[in-house]
Amino acid sequence: MWMRLRALAAEAMRCAYAPYSRFRVGAAALVDDGRFVSGCNVENAGYGVTLCAECGLVSELVRTGGGRLVAFVCVDGDGRPCSPCGRCRQVLSEHAHPDMLLAMPSGLMTIDQVLPDRFTSADIDRVTATPAQTAGGDRQ
Repeated sequence: MWMRLRALAAEAMRCAYAPYSRFRVGAAALVDDGRFVSGCNVENAGYGVTLCAECGLVSELVRTGGGRLVAFVCVDGDGRPCSPCGRCRQVLSEHAHPDMLLAMPSGLMTIDQVLPDRFTSADIDRVTATPAQTAGGDRQ
């Protein structure tokens, strides 16, 4: 599986649009239903709106039916594993299976190891719950 993911990430990397940095990135993941999804970086002259490969991968995940990511690989222009940036770790976290594994340059790591104490929907629910919801009543 890891070899297939790395090959799919390398294939995606070759499609990257990186005319400014020339730093091509491809990403691939296995979904909990057995599908494979991938993405590549797409740069923009307005650097702040550049799309990372992980964003393309998550878009493909959602477009093809959603699910949870269970295994993930990201490669650079030489086909070597590279680390997702902090923003992309959060993007991946939103769609991660609790036991998701990522192939990092230093080896396999869980999503919790690459993004400890990650921010999740549970954090939002905890803060936005109404007093009625937290007390178990119907008050408004």
